[in-house]
Amino acid sequence: MSQLNESPIITVERRKAVTIIISAVILSLALGIGLMRVGSGFASRSSDGITVTGSAKTSATADNAVWTLSVSLSSPTVSAAVKKVDSDVAALSKYLTAGGIPSDALTLGAVSTYANEEYVNGNATGRTLSYRANRDVTVRSKDVQLISKLSQGIGALLETGINVNNYGPQYYISNLPELRPALMSDAMKDAKLRAEALTKAVGSELGSLVNVKAGPIQITTPDSTMTADYGAYDTSTIEKTVTATVSVTFKSN
Repeated sequence: MSQLNESPIITVERRKAVTIIISAVILSLALGIGLMRVGSGFASRSSDGITVTGSAKTSATADNAVWTLSVSLSSPTVSAAVKKVDSDVAALSKYLTAGGIPSDALTLGAVSTYANEEYVNGNATGRTLSYRANRDVTVRSKDVQLISKLSQGIGALLETGINVNNYGPQYYISNLPELRPALMSDAMKDAKLRAEALTKAVGSELGSLVNVKAGPIQITTPDSTMTADYGAYDTSTIEKTVTATVSVTFKSN
């Protein structure tokens, strides 16, 4: 009678054991297949070849300058603010032309005005405290050294009471279209040399070209390490460094 009572329990335990074994087998098979697929994927990627990055750089000197200055001030009335701005702009223009800038190289912007309203506890009272007037003066010149000199000496004008905001000149290079092809060619040569060195180190040989992807041009200050995903163009200095990069894939034999 005791054997009949124990038989169902034994049967259930055996079923549990069989279920566990089957589950373990299925899991092992799944892991094995997954690892095989991952392995084949890595092999596929490695069989595509070798990808290297090449770079080339050169020095360049800016030959164009754009310099924007802004005259800005406040007065109790609009007319007074505008008259004062016009007076300061005239003084600024005189400083620039006396320094060697042709008058036709100056572009005077329109006068803009706005009211400085009074606020109490974040709420407008409806009372106007003063009026501010602004006017930009933009200088464009190929004489970048003269622009640099006048920018550095503008302090003498400010000492006379002229209210000028100096944002600093911006310097550009105009021969970038001529520089770019030569830099790309040198970057390709650099990439090939790197690829040959890598394949030789592992006892292989460099095969044919598979793919080339040109990176953006980086125009930076000399010896700068600054880069940007879509290219950099620093305009703060006359002397610049122009860098080109390429990503190149070769077959490996």
